[in-house]
Amino acid sequence: MAPIDPHSFTDSAHPLTTHIFLSLYFDFSSSSIHATALLSLAAPHTGTLSLDTRSLAIYKVLDPQTLNPLPFSLSLIDPIKGSHLTVTLQNHSSVLIFYSTSPSSSALQWLSPPQTFGKIHPFVFTQCQSIHARSVFPCQDTPAARVCYSAKLNIPHHLSAVMSARHSDRRAPVSGDVNEMVTGDVGFDFRLLWCAEGRVVEEFVMEQPIPPYLFAFAVGELGFREVGPRTKVYSEAVAEVLDAAAREFTGTEEMVRQGEKLFGPYEWERFDLLVLPPSFPYGGMENPRMVFLTPTVIKGDASGAQVVAHELAHSWTGNLITNKNNDHFWLNEGFTTYAERRIVEAVQGEDRAVLNIGIGWRGLNEEIERFKDNMEFTKLKTNQEEVDPDYVYSQVPYEKGFQFLWRIERQIGRPVFDEFLKKYIATFKFKSIDTEMFLDFLKANVPGIEKDIDLQLWTEGTGIPPDAYEPVSNLYTKIVSLANEFKHGRMPRRMKLPTGKGKSGSFT
Repeated sequence: MAPIDPHSFTDSAHPLTTHIFLSLYFDFSSSSIHATALLSLAAPHTGTLSLDTRSLAIYKVLDPQTLNPLPFSLSLIDPIKGSHLTVTLQNHSSVLIFYSTSPSSSALQWLSPPQTFGKIHPFVFTQCQSIHARSVFPCQDTPAARVCYSAKLNIPHHLSAVMSARHSDRRAPVSGDVNEMVTGDVGFDFRLLWCAEGRVVEEFVMEQPIPPYLFAFAVGELGFREVGPRTKVYSEAVAEVLDAAAREFTGTEEMVRQGEKLFGPYEWERFDLLVLPPSFPYGGMENPRMVFLTPTVIKGDASGAQVVAHELAHSWTGNLITNKNNDHFWLNEGFTTYAERRIVEAVQGEDRAVLNIGIGWRGLNEEIERFKDNMEFTKLKTNQEEVDPDYVYSQVPYEKGFQFLWRIERQIGRPVFDEFLKKYIATFKFKSIDTEMFLDFLKANVPGIEKDIDLQLWTEGTGIPPDAYEPVSNLYTKIVSLANEFKHGRMPRRMKLPTGKGKSGSFT
């Protein structure tokens, strides 16, 4: 076995999955999903096929052409990777898997009505990054395996669904939606469940290949507001939440246009936003076509747009070009932090962008201190073998990655770096790459750069390189001064902060 990812059982000798078709029945009473997954491979395969799972009950695996059973086994649980599902194939190019999720699925958060804004209906949403898609469906759960997918979500008729995919239909369920199956060996009749009264099917299609961690859905009583030609803001169907979100993100289309000027065409058609219940564990998640946001970004002053700018930037760096595995996570987040700040500069002004750089600089220094006893994780290119990526999540790949790219920009000049970025994105879009591929591309397109910048020190060295740069601006200096006054027990003076081009706001 030759793994391609320290966090996946995926074998480099096996063909990668190119498409997944999912039929998902949502059982809110048991906080579980009963499902089938049809995996299509890049080529016919004979021998074992390795898949990742976590907290899934695997009932059976079939040849989708003949519905004959295929031998499979499920390993003991690895505390980081989950369980290794091995299927034995004989010149097969697809497999059909019947399974159920568990209430303990690491990617699924089931909310009872009291945990929602509306307090009437339940809600469920996903968070698959970094390695949690395997707890929703069996897959090669590595960013190296980009897949297209189609999905049918069978949900209570009074609820609705959104996904990181194009919505294609909402209709009544029919028996032809699901494959024929023997029910005795799975404990439930999938066909009977699927066609039960009071259910509706929502259909979605993702035609562009994405890494599994970008698979996402949410199901609840949802409403939306239009805020631009490419953007709807969704949340629970609570008018005050929807209206506040619409006001907060009214400038989204301008950010999309600025992103296109900087980085090339927006490839995902829609840039919709979903404001989740307060239990969402992140500020935002860059799911293509449907960004997930915490409601805490809605502050009434449009400052939450900076979180949206980061998730938008991922549309080019992270979603379009993806790190091959989490050892190279900086390729996602360092590039996106740089791109976010360029978008913020274009929309809200240079002072605001420099302030964000300064806040990031201080955060980076704090993270270096945090990892002082394990400096491996202050590198850009890390070794995460036997390490849970959630355990070592930090600002280092964001802020040190940003500093590296900013250093290159200062060396070659912004106009040249802008052209380099556009070429980089156009060259590697819809691909997963590693640090070496980036550095080879950099050296090929910026001859002699390795003589001016110690690329190895930046990517494989620990700590902060000596040619990193703390930003200098009047606003940043004033903010730091105010913070120091407060730290020493003095009441900070009142000052003005810019909230956008030609606008200002107060800071106390």
